Amino acid sequence: MNLEAVKYVYLLGAGGIGMSALGRYFLHRGIAVGGYDKTPTVLTDQLIAEGMHLVFEDREDLLPVELQGSVDEKEILVIYTPAIPATHKQLNYLKDKGIKLHKRAEVLGIISSAHTTIAVAGTHGKTTTSTMIAHILESAGRKPVAFLGGISSN
Repeated sequence: MNLEAVKYVYLLGAGGIGMSALGRYFLHRGIAVGGYDKTPTVLTDQLIAEGMHLVFEDREDLLPVELQGSVDEKEILVIYTPAIPATHKQLNYLKDKGIKLHKRAEVLGIISSAHTTIAVAGTHGKTTTSTMIAHILESAGRKPVAFLGGISSN
């Protein structure tokens, strides 16, 4: 997948910490981002304020025009989280339409493959350690791309 060709990203489960980070990544790159989440939260309010178009009802008619009619697979990226149930109406509409759906982890892998990557694993402290690494790299002028398991204050 060539992320450089993507012009629109749609997130099914946009309000989760991992999905919201992907949405912010694409927004930062100047790509239009929309999505669905079950419940409005402080985080989804922030995403809307940053420029994402989010909906909170599982209705096909609420899908953006970019996902209706003829779709150019190279220009559209639909990402979903496993938290979206198999009975989800938008998910099934997109599947039936033949639009390729990508798991969050798959897209993270594609993004990571384009960068030198530091990955943090373990049972406790991953978010703190990742945030510290990103802060050190940023302070050193390296301009990192960081996907964290939480919200960093800086």
